[in-house]
Amino acid sequence: MEALPQSALEKVTGKILCCECGTPIDPNPANLCVACLRTQVDITEGIPKSVTLHFCKFCERYLNPPNQWVAASLESRELMALCLKKLKNLGKVKLIDANFLWTEPHSKRIKIKLSIQAEVLGGAILQQTFVVEYVVNYQMCPDCHRVEAKDHWNALVQVRQKTQQRKTLFYVEQLLIKYGATKDCVGIKPHHEGLDFFFSTESNAKKLVEFFQSMIPMRYQHSKKLISHDIHSNTYNYKYTFSVDVVPVCKDNVVCLSKQLAHSLGGIGQICVVNKVSQNVHLMDPESCQFAEINATTFFKAPFSSLCRQRDLVEYTVINIEPIGHKERKNFSGQGKISQKHVLADCWVVKTSDLGADDNTIHCRTFLGHLLNVGDSVLGLDLANSNVNNSELEKLATDKIPDVVLVKKHYADKALRNRKRKWKLKHMEGFPHMDTESCNDEYADFAADLEEDAGMRQNVNIYKDRAKVPIDEDDDDGECPQITLAEMLDDLDLMGEDATGEEEI
Repeated sequence: MEALPQSALEKVTGKILCCECGTPIDPNPANLCVACLRTQVDITEGIPKSVTLHFCKFCERYLNPPNQWVAASLESRELMALCLKKLKNLGKVKLIDANFLWTEPHSKRIKIKLSIQAEVLGGAILQQTFVVEYVVNYQMCPDCHRVEAKDHWNALVQVRQKTQQRKTLFYVEQLLIKYGATKDCVGIKPHHEGLDFFFSTESNAKKLVEFFQSMIPMRYQHSKKLISHDIHSNTYNYKYTFSVDVVPVCKDNVVCLSKQLAHSLGGIGQICVVNKVSQNVHLMDPESCQFAEINATTFFKAPFSSLCRQRDLVEYTVINIEPIGHKERKNFSGQGKISQKHVLADCWVVKTSDLGADDNTIHCRTFLGHLLNVGDSVLGLDLANSNVNNSELEKLATDKIPDVVLVKKHYADKALRNRKRKWKLKHMEGFPHMDTESCNDEYADFAADLEEDAGMRQNVNIYKDRAKVPIDEDDDDGECPQITLAEMLDDLDLMGEDATGEEEI
């Protein structure tokens, strides 16, 4: 006989009968078919088929035991990891596959299909597929508890401006709305000199302080108070307070600088007009058109106060105005920068209330030569007839104090400008608004500043006012500055509330 080579031989595996049902099967350590093996052994035993998930519907986060709350969207990897972590005894088997099954989004049910393998009865490997149902129960997280309680806070930001003017507060409100700086704020309470912002954590309060530092001139102090502590675990519970002190001057204020501060700013005149308040205070000298910027650090080293408020300004009528050329100006070494956006001019004015009755004109110099013409109205401070208590002003010689300091051009009556105004602003809940008539006047002045200053409008969201009734064109003087339609945003009203959650006033 001829022997066959090893490659020509075929290996034949014999069949055996299942010891339970007698079905021919391949040999295995259990001597059972798959169907009989599943009836005798359940590898999913000990793995729960129904599990509860806790979900906070306010912040849309899930509870990751013991006390961590994580954000996870539906059918995401984060949610899958959280669900698998909730299954007990899953580590005793080998996980082969896991995927989500579709459920109705509002059913508060999440289903996951799992495939697992395990070794049973003497080394046999059994794979099984089953479905786990997760029931979503609502539970408020501790952070949302603090928000809803309104009185539980760990950090406080106290914003104070020691002045009776509120222009800066109105501007701060619009900054917070535009950039959403108070999204983590627990509550806002008004104060007669400013506002109080409450936060659940120190880090969120610190973010707001840093936001103020980048937008307005201010300084702050930080303190903390021990509430409780555990000597066994060495844990301490503090409440933190940030005291923010805003520079107490506003736009269009007239101020008197000290002699040393004026010298350090390039020899600028001691009597200046606050032309702008941003991260720094921008001063303008009406006698030379010289300008300077003062940061918060410099201001609080040599503080100065305002000589007047907006309501103290008097309306004047321009009788004559003559621009002053560069050659006619007085220059000296070490002089600071001269503004190229403004024009220095000699101006002769008379009080509008005395127009026709008293022809005695008042001469002064102004930096508004590019805006004023003969017959225009202008607001100014009458220093000659004002009773101002200021130590630096009393030190000045009489010949260095001008009779009138012109501050800004006056375009039209406030009531007319309010009727022509086709835009509106959003307001935050908790801010003091229009409590008195003086507050209404200051808000109208703030709105006028927005119309006149395009740079100021960059940090403010301005919305179209569809409820405003258009006025007759005959009442329009054509000269009053207005905000263009391209700069306005469309307002979305949902059930009487705007899309950002702020109220309208």
